[in-house]
Formats: sequence, C-alpha cells, structure tokens
Amino acid sequence: MPPIPELEEIRRKQIIDAALLTISNKGYAKATMAEIAQAANMSKGGLAHYFKTKRELFQEAFTEFYRMIFERVEREAAEIEDPLDKLLGFESLFAADDPDVVWGYPLLFDCMSVAGRDPEYRVLFSDWVDKWVDLLSRIIREGVEAGLFSPLKPEPMARAISAVYQGIAARWFLARKDHSRDWALESYHNAIRGLMAPYIIANHT
Repeated sequence: MPPIPELEEIRRKQIIDAALLTISNKGYAKATMAEIAQAANMSKGGLAHYFKTKRELFQEAFTEFYRMIFERVEREAAEIEDPLDKLLGFESLFAADDPDVVWGYPLLFDCMSVAGRDPEYRVLFSDWVDKWVDLLSRIIREGVEAGLFSPLKPEPMARAISAVYQGIAARWFLARKDHSRDWALESYHNAIRGLMAPYIIANHT
C-alpha cells in the first residue's frame, strides 16, 4: 500500500518535534537517533525511513525551529501599528515561562556552536539572521515611508538592531541570576532608542 501523504507529513512533524525536544534537553552532540525515535514513539528503522542520518534530521529540525519562531515574531509585529513600537515589541522572547523560550534558546545556542565549525550550519544560522534583518528592515522602511523616521539605510540599521537584541538575549538567558527580564527589556529598549534617536522625527511616547 503506498504511503498516504497526509499521514507521512504528520509523522514527519512528530519526528521533527521529538528531535527539537531531544536536542534542547540533551544538546546537539549528545542527542542520538535512538532517543529521538523513542521520543517519537517509533523504531530506529521507522525513523530511518524518513531521515537516513542524524545530520540530515538535525538540519531539518533547526530549519523548522527557525521557521516556527520567525512566523511567531512576524505575527506579533503585524499586530503593532507604530514602527518604533514594532522595533521595541519583541518582549515575548524574554518570557522565561514561555515554552518557545525555554527550549528555543538552547537550540539556538547549539546551532550557533555547531555553525562555528560547520559551513552548512553556518548557512542555516546566516539565513536566520537574514530573516531578522529583512523583517527589521521592512519595519524601518515602513517608518520612513510614513514620515516617522528620517531617511536612512534600513539594512545596516537592521543588522545593528538584530545584533543588539541577540547579545542582550544571550546574556539574559545564560546569566539570568544577575540579568533580570526587566534589565533585558530596559537594555534592549534603551539601545534601540539610542540607535534610532537621530532618525525619529515624530513624537513617540
């Protein structure tokens, strides 16, 4: 009997979810295909039907992780009208009790670590950064077109903003004892306002 596409897609998603959870809990280096198969309630042979190697599975898992997180931040940005508020509005990514945050940051740091040595993972991470830069560039361009920001080059500013966010997020997540959520939000907001201050021509309160 030929495979049913809908069921194949459901099973594939179960595997990806199991891989993401296992990598988040165990780390990229220690997570095994056997553990992922167990988490997905299937045999190693069944897992191999979908993914022949750990590398193939992990690359797709990281890609899916980036896609899910980015879709979320795009939805959140779309709900905010003011462009400056959009740039300041990614506060959910500093919510310590949010499941996406709890397992998401370890995945991100793991991918960054592997990317330092692996060109293919470096491409994955670069794609993630480029998506952030594109989103932030669109927000900045929106502000310029609305007459709220004076003309500036969106991409360099977007890269600076994304780098500030990434640095503050890493410090907050990895050293939370001395870096509270309030500290992270205040630092992020102050840094973005500082970067954008020369270009803000409307009154933002």
